[in-house]
Amino acid sequence: MTAPPAPAAPDRPPLDPGALRLGYGTNGFANHRLGDALAVLADLGYQGVALTLDHDHLDPFTPGLARRVAAVRRRLDALGLAVVVETGARYLLDPWHKHAPTLLHDDPAPRIDFLRRAARIGADLGAEAVSFWAGVRPPEVPAALAWQRLVAGCAAVCAEAEAAGVPLGFEPEPGMLVEDIAGWFRLREALGAPPGFGITLDIGHCRCLEPQPVPDCVTAVADHLVNVQIDDMRRGVHEHLEFGAGEIDFPPVLRALAAAGYRGLVAVELPRHSHAAPAVAARSLDFLRDAARAASATAATAARGAAGGADQHRTTDSAPLLCSRRGSTPGSPVLRGGLQSKGGG
Repeated sequence: MTAPPAPAAPDRPPLDPGALRLGYGTNGFANHRLGDALAVLADLGYQGVALTLDHDHLDPFTPGLARRVAAVRRRLDALGLAVVVETGARYLLDPWHKHAPTLLHDDPAPRIDFLRRAARIGADLGAEAVSFWAGVRPPEVPAALAWQRLVAGCAAVCAEAEAAGVPLGFEPEPGMLVEDIAGWFRLREALGAPPGFGITLDIGHCRCLEPQPVPDCVTAVADHLVNVQIDDMRRGVHEHLEFGAGEIDFPPVLRALAAAGYRGLVAVELPRHSHAAPAVAARSLDFLRDAARAASATAATAARGAAGGADQHRTTDSAPLLCSRRGSTPGSPVLRGGLQSKGGG
């Protein structure tokens, strides 16, 4: 088993925003064969992929897994693509219930087995991180019991990932038991702050529900950041949007990632756009490259005016918080529109 590169040290030096490594999530290429999706992304100029293990994309439960993993590793290497492993497939474990079972259900064993498999696959692929989340608390499961199950399940996955030598990126997800950065810090503390337990930060989620401006979210978790997903979003609405369709001002976000010295992948997360995947991926790359150029050109000005926040010219971050907290806190405001969750809802 080949161990991936060790995560960068917290005191990593800053870099230019133009040096950020851009990737794209394969959950946005659900109608493509995996090999074809990788080729399209490499041809467009992406430097990596966020590979969601799913029925048609390196299914971890079908025969010949070791052979198939080795073939994907060779393909990634040949195309010059880095990889992170994502585990948000909708119906991989249960054909009737999306994302079930999670770590919070009465029988979390299938989810734990899947995440352990993902850690081993990630190590064999040379993945920079393996990403996962808590899940939505089933209504019949008391909050305290759900938390106990989450901590126990994460501990089991951490042990597997440590043995495999692959970092974990736990993702706060709106509507789930751990839905924000504060929840991630609480979970990390409950686990005893294992060194391999990092955070996956979805930039859109920061706009959706975090109380601070999006660039400040990046700064808050900079020392623990192992994986970044990027998409546009509106305040209070958990819907992954193409760039420019939401409220996020991206040059300050890219400056924050660069200032943190983040050297992992920044992968586009548009799981509802497979119907036009190549065109959306091309537009997304053009947008992010333009945003990175703008971030580089205005870095000095942004440093002087950073206290003004990242989103002043759009809807402010002080807008009422309407994201659902049904994953953790009873009686909180309800999400506008339909609740989405990883995998595109």
